[in-house]
Amino acid sequence: MLTFYFSKGSSALAAHILLHEVGADYDAVEVSIAKGEHKTPEFLARNPKGRIPALGTPEGIITENPAILEHIAATHPQAGMQPKDAFARARARSLCAYLCATAHVASAHGRRGSRWASEEASLRDMRAMVPQNMAACAAFVEDDLAFGPWSIGADYSFADPYLFQFTRWLSNAGVEVEDYPKLAAHRRAILDRPATQAVLALHEKPKS
Repeated sequence: MLTFYFSKGSSALAAHILLHEVGADYDAVEVSIAKGEHKTPEFLARNPKGRIPALGTPEGIITENPAILEHIAATHPQAGMQPKDAFARARARSLCAYLCATAHVASAHGRRGSRWASEEASLRDMRAMVPQNMAACAAFVEDDLAFGPWSIGADYSFADPYLFQFTRWLSNAGVEVEDYPKLAAHRRAILDRPATQAVLALHEKPKS
């Protein structure tokens, strides 16, 4: 049994989708970032980083999206979410690393700038750069990936839900995903999958 700690609207969406895709046996525990629940002593005892998502396994806690995604794929081999070919597997890892270390950080400069700066002028400058930096990330991904039709080729992999998460960051930054035809097609294909729809229903705030 796995325990998945998530917050609505967070990057936990990617791993949550993958858990559904592989048919994992897990409990989902909401830890609201908006309410500061990721900073409580209870959660910090599980994940001292105080970040979401986190995956509780019988062996211990796993943090960071790239590691969580690959662990889910590796422990559910029947779902075929981990590429068997060494090069394709490395490409999936490379994409996840880029999204985590570059694209997510660029996105976070908009709402989480206080992690890196304290002066209001610096924060304003960081926010102003987000659309430009995210557009540069989108252009790189559009040109770099195989998209056949999934991110690294013909087969859906553990990297694909994370790439879908990336398109949501683009939208939040005011970057038009449709300006990147391969990314836009990938997004539509992900949205058509039942696992994506099921998890989005859990993550999206109800419309008033």
